[in-house]
Amino acid sequence: MFSIEHDFDATVVTLVDEGTPHLQEDVTLEAFEDCVTLSQYDARRDEVLTITLSMSQVRDLAAALNLPEGIYRRRETK
Repeated sequence: MFSIEHDFDATVVTLVDEGTPHLQEDVTLEAFEDCVTLSQYDARRDEVLTITLSMSQVRDLAAALNLPEGIYRRRETK
């Protein structure tokens, strides 16, 4: 399950793990104009961990989701 909210300066997507008994904490993705952040609560550390991706990294990730194993470089097309 997931939710999408549009805030003033970001789109926020929250991913809820509804799988097997080994559930993970919710993942929150915030898409800003210049970056995307992924946050998840870590119960072992009792803190929220955050990863920040540049927009170039986000485009690479989106491309990688549809490709087989290997090493690639994304080219801009005009």
